[in-house]
Amino acid sequence: MTDLRAGALEALAQQTIELPSWAFGNSGTRFKVFGQPGVARDPFEKLEDAAQVHAHTGVAPRVSLHIPWDRVEDYGTLAKHAADLGLRLGAINSNLFQDDDYRLGSLTHPDAAVRRKAIAHHAECVDVMRATGSTDLKLWLPDGTNYAGQDDLRARQDRLAESLQEIYALLDPGMRLLVEYKFFEPYFYATDIPDWGTSLLHCLALGEQAQVVLDTGHHAPGTNIEFIVMQLLRAGRLGAFDFNSRNYADDDLIVGSADPFQLFRIMNEIVQNGALLDAGVNFMLDQCHNIEPKIPGQIRSVMNVQEATAKALLVDRDALREAQTAGDVLGANAVLMDAYGTDVRPLLAELREGRGLDADPYAAYARSGYQERIARERVGGRQAGWGA
Repeated sequence: MTDLRAGALEALAQQTIELPSWAFGNSGTRFKVFGQPGVARDPFEKLEDAAQVHAHTGVAPRVSLHIPWDRVEDYGTLAKHAADLGLRLGAINSNLFQDDDYRLGSLTHPDAAVRRKAIAHHAECVDVMRATGSTDLKLWLPDGTNYAGQDDLRARQDRLAESLQEIYALLDPGMRLLVEYKFFEPYFYATDIPDWGTSLLHCLALGEQAQVVLDTGHHAPGTNIEFIVMQLLRAGRLGAFDFNSRNYADDDLIVGSADPFQLFRIMNEIVQNGALLDAGVNFMLDQCHNIEPKIPGQIRSVMNVQEATAKALLVDRDALREAQTAGDVLGANAVLMDAYGTDVRPLLAELREGRGLDADPYAAYARSGYQERIARERVGGRQAGWGA
């Protein structure tokens, strides 16, 4: 156990988690967006809030941007602002779900002019990547149909393949196109990229610079997500992993809040397959905080990922392999459950204190006074939100 503990500390010291800029703006459901005092009013203030998460956890040095929500006049200035805060800009996320022209689709739309518009948006995103030093272009496709017969399903896939090829051709060497999937929403009869298999097929057709994004909320209840993780790692095509949690669909709850054991099982596959560090997988939080405060919500999420990771790192792999080889069903399960049942908070407290951080990032932030300060100072202007 001593060797496992030392190895876990070493790996945890290298773990990083990317933050989403949109987590620091106002968000809600289709019924209501709840505003909160002190919410960031522009991308620069979003970065300042993200820097608080990194300052207290020590493992969140990157921030994803969303275009057009984070559009600014000078991206070099934004990148410098991030660097001054001890951060760097991560993946650039495109937006294909807030334009009236995309009512019947974007990259799959029957009208070639609409498809060209959607492709041009990704050209803008690639320009942002060049200006910020980002290497990842993340694409979630909201296209689909609501009614049988509404459109030709195969034709939509053909149009999608052609559109993706044009976007892929925009990439510089060293850049990646990360293709996300979601089994439903906003359309409910047929989604154009509904599952990991469809995403993988398109990525394989595009080339080595195209990889799949797995979002833990984008699966039907009961789906064995850790199996999908394993398969994508086996194929060398898991490019990014988005953390959140859900009870029914894409609920965007704090990761690990609904099913912490599932999060542990997923991280166990990540660790088992050697993908936690230096495997090209970008681990990121993708969740919006609707009723809970923004910065504490992100801190809690980072802490939950760290705890699940620590437990996965404490699995006795030799004992597990021995039980599996011997066909000891209950023994093998017990090895996993022993690790899951371990209280890893003292281990993580040791890690943080060794870095000069407070053992409890959540409590440290509450004592910092930052939340009260931004509530006082950020008065006036338009708060950032889903459409800003």
